[in-house]
Amino acid sequence: MDWQGESVDIIISNSSGKPIYEQITAQIKNSVITGSLNEGDALPSMRLLAKELHISVITTKRAYEDLERDGFIETVTGKGSFVARKNVEFIREEQLRKTESFLQSAVDVAKLGGVTLNELREMLALLYGDSE
Repeated sequence: MDWQGESVDIIISNSSGKPIYEQITAQIKNSVITGSLNEGDALPSMRLLAKELHISVITTKRAYEDLERDGFIETVTGKGSFVARKNVEFIREEQLRKTESFLQSAVDVAKLGGVTLNELREMLALLYGDSE
């Protein structure tokens, strides 16, 4: 899919455990964080995105609402949705904070279950490799 001259691929997986709107949200957030999408870049309309992905407009609407709520995009009535003019470092810091919180929970569970640090590292490496 081509937006503002940038190529951003959104890939929907039916075998993923995540709902489609969450897959869209995560991929657009990742594109903003990594710089594939920049401040002010226009996103496709909800209808166009739904048509291109062969999904419901309701699904794209939910994804865009979540992206706007989280500060990743801004919607201007009559003009469309754009990548928000927000500090990308702040967004990245927020993602790091969430990651740290989830990892702390995993470490707590691992310790209770007698999982060693090396076993935990191995699991994390395998899981991280699967998500790439």
